[in-house]
Amino acid sequence: MSEQSQEPVDATAVENFLRRNPQFFRGREELLTELSIPHPSGAAVSLVERQLGLLRERNHELRGRLGHLMEVARDNDRLFDKTRRLVLDLLDAITLEEAVGLVEDSLRHEFQIPFVGLILFGEHASPAGRWVDTEEALQAIGGLLACGKPLCGVLRSHELGFLFGEERRPQIGSAAVAALDHQGLHGVLAVGSPDPQHYRSSLGTLFLGYIADVLARLLPRLASSPLRPVR
Repeated sequence: MSEQSQEPVDATAVENFLRRNPQFFRGREELLTELSIPHPSGAAVSLVERQLGLLRERNHELRGRLGHLMEVARDNDRLFDKTRRLVLDLLDAITLEEAVGLVEDSLRHEFQIPFVGLILFGEHASPAGRWVDTEEALQAIGGLLACGKPLCGVLRSHELGFLFGEERRPQIGSAAVAALDHQGLHGVLAVGSPDPQHYRSSLGTLFLGYIADVLARLLPRLASSPLRPVR
């Protein structure tokens, strides 16, 4: 039965119940902060009422913070599960082409990221993925790579064009970028959103950096492996 369909509570019945159960609020102290208890003090607000009001405000604030923390924890659990599945799939990949496809498909469909850019740097192009000359990459996004750690926010127009392509550049409001750098392999993994506030400068990049670290260690081995035979 919904609250709207219930009969009004009889005040006398409540009073009688509390008289018969004087220990009712033991273990239910939180209810006391939600009760409105008048304290006669003339025209002035009594100290008891003021303290009770502050306790209620504090309780409301703490509940809001707890709710936010729980939501962040749930989001992190979901991100961790998606990242775990992606890493396991990458470990099973046999060719560079398969690994690049796994990353792009997972980020777009599992992580629901509309814009993804995975670029490797080098003088010799690979048959899989997008490869760019190292000097060209440094000229275009050298400032993004200089800090040595993932970053996010609103990027410059030419940076967006390099990472995601000129056709998609006008659609991207904010982005996050993580460098690939391990034992001679250099590149960048970038994700973008049409919302300028989605990838804020304060937004954590832990999972993006983790995926980039895995790729940086895995891709060199796949790049030097022979292609999978056609069945």
